[in-house]
Amino acid sequence: MTTKNKAICMPNLSVEQNGMPFALLSVSGGTAQTQQKGEAMLRAVKKWAVLVLCLMAGGTLANEPVKIGLITALSGQSAQAGESITRGLQVAIDEINASGGVLDGRPLVLVRRDDEANPAKGVVAARELIHKEKVAVLFGGLDTPVSMAIVPLVNQAKMPFVGPWAAGTPITKNGADPNFVFRVSAMDEIVDIAMVEYAQKNFDARKFGLMMVNNPWGESNQKGLVAALKDKGLEPAASEKFDGDQVDLVPQLTRLRDAGVDTICLVGNVGPSAQVVKSLRRMGWDVPVVSHWGPAGGRFTELAGPGSEKVHFIQTYSFFGDQSPAGEKVIAALKAKYKDITGPEDITPAVGVANAYDALHLAALAINEAGSTEGEAIREGFFKIKQYQGLIKTYQQPFSPEVHDALSADDYVWARFIDNRIVPVALSQ
Repeated sequence: MTTKNKAICMPNLSVEQNGMPFALLSVSGGTAQTQQKGEAMLRAVKKWAVLVLCLMAGGTLANEPVKIGLITALSGQSAQAGESITRGLQVAIDEINASGGVLDGRPLVLVRRDDEANPAKGVVAARELIHKEKVAVLFGGLDTPVSMAIVPLVNQAKMPFVGPWAAGTPITKNGADPNFVFRVSAMDEIVDIAMVEYAQKNFDARKFGLMMVNNPWGESNQKGLVAALKDKGLEPAASEKFDGDQVDLVPQLTRLRDAGVDTICLVGNVGPSAQVVKSLRRMGWDVPVVSHWGPAGGRFTELAGPGSEKVHFIQTYSFFGDQSPAGEKVIAALKAKYKDITGPEDITPAVGVANAYDALHLAALAINEAGSTEGEAIREGFFKIKQYQGLIKTYQQPFSPEVHDALSADDYVWARFIDNRIVPVALSQ
């Protein structure tokens, strides 16, 4: 256990009596024998005083909360996703605290900040949570550009950073040594392979058109999709980019149509993904859209309107259908804690809840393995996790110095919106 978690008791050479310092080692007057007895008595008192102070300090530190930080979008179009991450973390925290907390009795407490999907604001929030709030582990949100901006800071500060949503490949594969970034979420280079295979299997796709948001997340997926197509002996028929605030994407989509595209691979958050659907509707172009999970992050059906159900997107979990005991337990906890949740249809986006829930339990295991809240020890603690029976799956040694992503393609589920509910495609046909 590191210094900051120990009760450090140093002998205090004075105590206060009536608000004034009184020297324990100063004894004057009387015979030598009396003086010796007085000194012996005061030494005994001093030892007892130090012991009591140590016990008091130790008891206080033993119950001191361990802070868990969260930086995510809590306002704007993606606020729903940020709230789902919050709920997944909080349900897991409640479970852990009810079982005695971490480090032999210390409760976990969540401290969160709104990054407003802005990288600069995310960095400011990260500095505050690391240096002022002294969090033990920092969790990121849904925006890859924000997480990418935070990564250099956490590696420099030796702060464990766990991603429950943002999927950009370079977030975990950032080149740092040591690397303090972990993820329980999808990863772009794996998602891109899955998108290509899904489009070929379900839509007989041959001529792929790429629609990528113009930011680091889009760049990450552009590279991944080109590589995935190359492995199939293909290349994109056409590629287009769009800004997150664009409201008319007809020009880009027209160029895709003119290139003979028969399936669109889409990467964008809620707002721009909705604009793709609206622009397709204006064009009268009925083309399959296979998407990363951006549409799941908020008010997609409200913003997109008719046609939103045609977009198929990737997920890592669904609360629909038969559930494991862990799934039943989480649903019950969510219904008990949040009045707006009455069933699986209200747990949306499910990936935010599920990824965050499992990620928090894994972080707690890492803290206990470390026996400390010191960043380097917790990093090593992640590597020591042998098994965790989670919500998404049973994790078998999920992390190693070479592997910082706990999920694989086997953990992905394809879904779409039905009546404003995210439903697995297999259950919606």
